[in-house]
Amino acid sequence: MAQRKTSKAIDELTEKEAKSEHARLEAEISEHDQLYYQKDAPRISDAEYDALRRRYEEIEKRFPDLKTLTSLSMRVGAAPSGKFAKVKHAVPMLSLANAFSEDDVRDFVGRIRRFLRLSEGEPIAFSAEPKIDGLSMSLRYEKGELVSAATRGDGAVGEDVTANIRTLKAVPQRLKGRHPPSVCEVRGEVYMTKSDFLKLNARQKESGGQIFANPRNSAAGSLRQKDPKITASRPLGFFAYGWGEISDMPAKTQSGMAEWFKTCGFDTNPLMKICRSVEELIKFHVGIEERRAKLDYDIDGVVYKVDRIDWQERLGYVGRDPRWAIAHKFPAERATTVVKGITITVGRTGTLTPTAQLEPVTVGGVVVQNATLHNEDYIKGIGGDGEQIREGRDIRIGDTVIIQRAGDVIPQVVDVVIDKRPKSAKPYQFPKKCPCYLHTDIVRETTAAGEEGARARCSGEFACPFQKIEHLKLFVSRRAFDIDGLGEKQIELFFEKGWVKEPAEIFTLESRNKKIKLEDEEGFGETSVRNLFTSIRNRREIPLDRFIYALGIRHVGDTTALALARGYGSWKAFHDAALKIAKGDEEAVADMDSLDQIGDTVIEAVKTYFGESHNRGIVERLTKEVTILDAEKPRSDSKVAGKTVVFTGALEKITRDEAKTMAERLGAKVSGSVSKKTDYVIAGPGAGSKLAEAKKHGVKVLSEEEWFKLVS
Repeated sequence: MAQRKTSKAIDELTEKEAKSEHARLEAEISEHDQLYYQKDAPRISDAEYDALRRRYEEIEKRFPDLKTLTSLSMRVGAAPSGKFAKVKHAVPMLSLANAFSEDDVRDFVGRIRRFLRLSEGEPIAFSAEPKIDGLSMSLRYEKGELVSAATRGDGAVGEDVTANIRTLKAVPQRLKGRHPPSVCEVRGEVYMTKSDFLKLNARQKESGGQIFANPRNSAAGSLRQKDPKITASRPLGFFAYGWGEISDMPAKTQSGMAEWFKTCGFDTNPLMKICRSVEELIKFHVGIEERRAKLDYDIDGVVYKVDRIDWQERLGYVGRDPRWAIAHKFPAERATTVVKGITITVGRTGTLTPTAQLEPVTVGGVVVQNATLHNEDYIKGIGGDGEQIREGRDIRIGDTVIIQRAGDVIPQVVDVVIDKRPKSAKPYQFPKKCPCYLHTDIVRETTAAGEEGARARCSGEFACPFQKIEHLKLFVSRRAFDIDGLGEKQIELFFEKGWVKEPAEIFTLESRNKKIKLEDEEGFGETSVRNLFTSIRNRREIPLDRFIYALGIRHVGDTTALALARGYGSWKAFHDAALKIAKGDEEAVADMDSLDQIGDTVIEAVKTYFGESHNRGIVERLTKEVTILDAEKPRSDSKVAGKTVVFTGALEKITRDEAKTMAERLGAKVSGSVSKKTDYVIAGPGAGSKLAEAKKHGVKVLSEEEWFKLVS
């Protein structure tokens, strides 16, 4: 969801407010990552996603203590879905920072000049090429033979899709040429052309198969088939543009590597061009945008890379992004249509999301019939910052509206054509009661700053059937219990039948099946039921972070759950702390607040969750059915093992992230705030209030040099 006008400017946020919003954004972005990378079913536009990510990263720039090893700014994509075997990338598959304007491109080039200490007159060559909107892929060749293929996944671990990739004509089984490197990972994008996409959907419609929303989703869906024969029947292409691990570099420039890829048998983008100034880069971007509609493959921008590889190596990376490359995005595509109706859905946390039902319209080659309306304020035309409806223009049934489709996902309404409004059109009345059969009251959220939030929620919590179902769907999802064969449709069926109303009942399903007789249900049989029960039995043991995430605590995404698991170590420790927090124990609150990435929003969510007796009952019954594994134990043989450390100020020998990595590797707990339980504060130049806190609590303060001596 786009940032609202009432959102505070980042330079006005207090440290407490920043910590709270950082945690909220982390949970929201993680959810969208999962929808995009695992389910190939994004729910918001690229522009909206980029806005969330920009604000998240800008908060980290102003409050660097919020940036940790598990921050989203240090991570790419989402964890592998679990449908395929996992493959660890020898060299991480990182993402790109985005540029949205000419000024962003000038800043990018300026940063490179400053980093490399180049004069204004010294030319920098850039390779520029269209940014294909497909599925990132890493192909590993050993002695010239293709041995494995893996998706990007979360950047560190991807999915093994070797059998499916071998069916692609665009991917050579053996590298051409006499002396290929002994190890060579070729990276690029699997895609489907627009014309092939339309033909595929026509065939799918005739056969009653899945209809894909866009070429990117169809490419991803085709590649993630368990049966390679299905993949082979789908027309997929591959453009090579990069590399991972490689034993012998065959070229010294990015463009030279592209030429080498062609000699090996790969397709590379024929529109790639060398540019030597900001003006040339911008001219290339404008030219590609003009040709965009005529290209037979989807693109969402242009990628610029420093051409010299030795300069790429010197420039290195910032978090998940290379300093030497950037993606210059295109503006969103737009079209005009009519609003036929407005529907309301209730999500897992009770949030009501309105959606506009539209007269079908084609935007960028895709037929669109629905558009997100975000929230009540959006419909009323309250607020706006470029991603919202124009301020003062409400949305009504019957209105002619302008819709925006960015990133080939469900679009949003961005403006209303007032001149075409029917006289009979009335302002839309947002519901005051939940559409569930309980008809519980709808309440508006309150932000950390005490302002009324944009989201409206059903106050029924777990009593609301919509929320119950969504919680169960989360519980069995990939990042939670990951129960194969128990997806959204099965959960809806089991809930409707009254067989599964809460998580613990999933694990008693088999013992109750003599009465239920699931194998007699349409769509099931003895084999599928047996496989389902085997999958459920295999998930009776679960890591602590996955269990915490599976509980469905508001604002606790998988990243936050991991931070809580690492912070407490065991379910007993976390559970005891949560119960104390629910009772208002200030020391327990302070302990949780000291954990990296955990702020007021998360603590309040934990308090609310465990303060509700119904929730405690659900947890108690569930823990009787499963075994919760302790978090991975840190080292215990270093001088700082078990100690709590805080880094503050600017470190000079290594980055703050490297310092935190080192401390955690040595078994220390890295905290974002100083308390009486802190053992060491490592202070660099510019250290501020944390030094005063250290003095107040009698905490030992070390310089960077002293820290290195301590840890040898």
